[in-house]
Amino acid sequence: MDKFKIDSHKLNYHPARVGAWAAGERIYPIYMEISPSGACNHRCTFCGLDFMGYAAHRLETAMLKERLSELGRLGLKSVMYAGEGEPFLHPDMAEIILHTKAAGIDVALTTNGTLMDEDTARRVLPSVSWIKVSCNAGNAETYAAVHRVKPAQFDLAVRNMARAVELRRELGSACTLGVQSLLLPENRDSMLDLARTARDIGLDYLVVKPYSQHPSSVTDQYKDISYADSEALARELRELSTDTFSVIVRLGAMKKWDEKARPYAKCQALPFWSYIDARGGVWGCSVFLGDERFLYGDIHEQSFEDIWTGERRRKALEWFDSEFDCGACRVNCRMDEINRYLWELKHPGPHVNFI
Repeated sequence: MDKFKIDSHKLNYHPARVGAWAAGERIYPIYMEISPSGACNHRCTFCGLDFMGYAAHRLETAMLKERLSELGRLGLKSVMYAGEGEPFLHPDMAEIILHTKAAGIDVALTTNGTLMDEDTARRVLPSVSWIKVSCNAGNAETYAAVHRVKPAQFDLAVRNMARAVELRRELGSACTLGVQSLLLPENRDSMLDLARTARDIGLDYLVVKPYSQHPSSVTDQYKDISYADSEALARELRELSTDTFSVIVRLGAMKKWDEKARPYAKCQALPFWSYIDARGGVWGCSVFLGDERFLYGDIHEQSFEDIWTGERRRKALEWFDSEFDCGACRVNCRMDEINRYLWELKHPGPHVNFI
């Protein structure tokens, strides 16, 4: 079972914020993604943000901590550190995580896991809600080909994940530890091995999800991939689930990729989330990094409140509402399920009062 609702959404747990939005009030985001570092130590074949160039930008620690304290006061509920690069390439990542939690904000990480050594894991595990490791193969050879690194990096990632499980137990941490993989032609035959490894080292879940072509990506080698024949593999993978380990195959998202259809005419999710890049830019949507129509401001120059309530964002949202065609969006973007929910709220079907 997908108890984490990874193939769905959780906006329904925030009725006050949704109600304020529906009433036309200005709201602050519930969720934010932050890229602490633009650099990455891997060069994955599928990387959606390869067009950003893996530049070695990183957020200045003191300034970011100041903004995080402000965001906590403004009602931000959660931050996921991921972004254009590998978050653990920021030298102060552990310190930033601890400050985020102290600001009253739930923290999560998406990482390739190779830099999550024992000392780092020991520091962050008590403060993090979940850590998801991107591991896109079940053996060293395939991992090396997909991540475009040396095969030894696979063993390093697995060792670091296994040690994190041990430390979680030792520290009494409630952090959920999982692994995710895109399903690609190169790694399909290794997915069962990855599931067994994740289960045997004590992780909580494996997520297997579809590729999604970023409209700005340099790479397009997977743009015509199909998931029409994935149900048999999903059944095999799910058979490896136990009482303490779940295999979550995102068949719903795979179906959306093959159909490429949206039941909503507009994206309405922008007020509920935001993205801060490794240079400090605040964006309305991470799919359109580099398109300044989605850039609201810079946290080096303004407070987040001034950015969020400012004229530039107001004009950006007016343009977005009146002119933007969501047909240009990425299939299976992170806000897709939220958009389906919001569209249905604004455009209910018949008989909704018969609850």
